[in-house]
Amino acid sequence: MVRPCAVLSTRHDGPVAARFGGPALLPAGTPHPPFPYVASIDLAALPQASTDLPLPCDGRLLLFAWPRDNGDLTNHGAVVYVPVGAPTEESDKYAWDPHGIPEEREVADAFPRGELRVRTEPSLPYHFEVELPDGSLEPLPGFPHSEELAEEWEMACRYLDLRGPLHIGGYADEEMVHLDPLAGLVLCAVGQASTGDWGGGEPVSENVEDWVLLASWSPDLGDVEAGSSVHWAIQRKDLEAGRFDRTFATVYWNP
Repeated sequence: MVRPCAVLSTRHDGPVAARFGGPALLPAGTPHPPFPYVASIDLAALPQASTDLPLPCDGRLLLFAWPRDNGDLTNHGAVVYVPVGAPTEESDKYAWDPHGIPEEREVADAFPRGELRVRTEPSLPYHFEVELPDGSLEPLPGFPHSEELAEEWEMACRYLDLRGPLHIGGYADEEMVHLDPLAGLVLCAVGQASTGDWGGGEPVSENVEDWVLLASWSPDLGDVEAGSSVHWAIQRKDLEAGRFDRTFATVYWNP
């Protein structure tokens, strides 16, 4: 179950492979997503086998997200792939906010900036409970010592050094570890697709196994914003086809 994970942080070891903030250099003619710009990932700088994702070998991934829970199940982010040599245009930093809402711009202005270095770490899933068909929650249903087993697994996970605000690949994690964030994301994506609000009318799988965690971010916005965690995920078939426009994002926000 171990998955490699590219951990991006401000530590001094490892090559520079990403940058928080800076200008959003979008492919020419590409509209700015309706979310603030977070970071740029240099795919060629990621160490070989730092993830098990079928990512392009070069180019850049631009991550966009809104780090607050809007109180609904809508998409909270976007990913744009910029191939090597593609003509780009610098996007206005507030293109995502045509209404000029001061409070929202204050949050986006607090987004981190600066270089991020990459190291490869093992990632394991840790979610204490699963949701049963009747709506109840239980750790490892069917095992007579399920809680003890979950606690042992948690101890094993504590030995992993995944400290870093931005991850590529690995498993989804957040402050509330009771349920798998990826499962919740898939539920939101399927719901949005069923109403025609996301997915472009194309099929969207409700099977979590058909999805992969593309990236996750734990924002540190100082006094401006409370803690949150953002996850970007995509169906594996869409990732293999380079359909980054089919990325769906959710946020856990603890105001």
